[in-house]
Amino acid sequence: RDYYASRGLGDVYKRQIMALTADEEAKVKQIITAFNNGKRLNELPVADGSNPFDFITEVLDKTGESKQAGLAAMLPYAEDQCSYGVELDVTVSSPVLTRTGNVTLHKTLPIQSKMRGCLLSDAGTVVEYLNPTNWKAHQLDGSNGMVMVEIPAHWRRFYTNGNKRGVRISEYPLPGYSFVNKCYISAYEATVQRSTGKLASVVNTATDYRGGSNQADWDALPKSQLGKPATNMSRTSFRTAARKRGTTEWNCMDYNAYITLAWLYYIEYANLNSQAAFNAQKDANGYSQGGLGNGVTTWDGTSWSNFNGYYPVIPCGTTDELGNGSGEVAYSLLNADGSTLKTFTANRYRGIENPFGHVWKWTDGMNMEVKTDANGGTSKVYVATDPANYNDSNYNGYTFRGLAARTEAYAKEMIFGEYGDLIPCVVGGSSTTYWCDYYYTYKNENRMQGVLFGGTTNDGDPAGFGYANTADASSTASATVGSRLCFIPKA
Repeated sequence: RDYYASRGLGDVYKRQIMALTADEEAKVKQIITAFNNGKRLNELPVADGSNPFDFITEVLDKTGESKQAGLAAMLPYAEDQCSYGVELDVTVSSPVLTRTGNVTLHKTLPIQSKMRGCLLSDAGTVVEYLNPTNWKAHQLDGSNGMVMVEIPAHWRRFYTNGNKRGVRISEYPLPGYSFVNKCYISAYEATVQRSTGKLASVVNTATDYRGGSNQADWDALPKSQLGKPATNMSRTSFRTAARKRGTTEWNCMDYNAYITLAWLYYIEYANLNSQAAFNAQKDANGYSQGGLGNGVTTWDGTSWSNFNGYYPVIPCGTTDELGNGSGEVAYSLLNADGSTLKTFTANRYRGIENPFGHVWKWTDGMNMEVKTDANGGTSKVYVATDPANYNDSNYNGYTFRGLAARTEAYAKEMIFGEYGDLIPCVVGGSSTTYWCDYYYTYKNENRMQGVLFGGTTNDGDPAGFGYANTADASSTASATVGSRLCFIPKA
């Protein structure tokens, strides 16, 4: 009812619909099309020129079981007009997805297009929206708020039909769709304000925001961590640092927010290979094509280790010239004499820098219960949706989502289910087939494990949105492991 009210129907729409004649069906289709085109019904007469309110009152404001059947018959048309998404077949190895729903929406991308950079206060209030084409003129040093990307509220449905797995998103509350609340994800891999211990998303080269493991003796060296993201922290520490911003609405990278971000990417590019070459041009149909490129994943591990022991190499804000857009920006890492040691290509997805690669990102809200083969041999995935329940010791407030694969390899199938969970349940793919991303796990000890996403500077082909590492307990801290900052408003 809220949906129809928001589109100009007021209270005339009640609960049910009669079985429609062909003429009445044509009128309803025109009305639904008007919704999709952003019209309010009082701006558009129905086909015969009559007032749509009269038609709604006369035809739709009815009761009876036959009217419910009529509504059911109309729902597929409403969904095709007001939603868009992608579908895959688990028996097909190609990572290219089939676009479904309204083809026009695949061109305009109304939900992805609402993603926008902003400065967010600790109270969760937007202080300022950033220039959509270039953020560099803004004050991004933390003095005016955290640099975040607003993910708009929308509606979403995951489904399984035989071998098919699909997702649809909509601006409208279609029947069977779940509400995805607005949230904020840090534009940058998170650092820590050292004087307060707060997790932060900033462009700031001052010592108070030194990244890595806070190595002060590196400040004048090429391996300086000034302006870089913080690493070598456990998930517990990242959560604690995020909550120091004042509320449980502040979190380190949130598993549920990550799933939302990943599926927005998959729907936009219709390609599970997020490392496919970036192409700024639309294809012949007006759709986004390619992927986000390799990202910061192409350095060999020995060179990285020799340079700085696997600590971050890319400063936060490297891709800010792209604004709210997607793309790639070259970054040259220098030797002490000013010569170039390595040139990287940092990537960006709609304002979010290094969405995969560079450093692993700890995510919160998912715990895996691992049993050794001698004790049942299962890896059970549990997810919480209320950040107040996030913890590293139990599964209270978590729900079971499925069984994860027991061996590491390239992902072939994800748990998926009704939430689109991106934890592999079947492996056996490759870097160019199925999900194109790798899966690390650990099964040799009875314990709780967390999940890292995205990969690192030396991971190469295994990296990507679907690259998951469930081999570590939440207490793990490493030079290669960072996180992001999230703000999850209470629903």
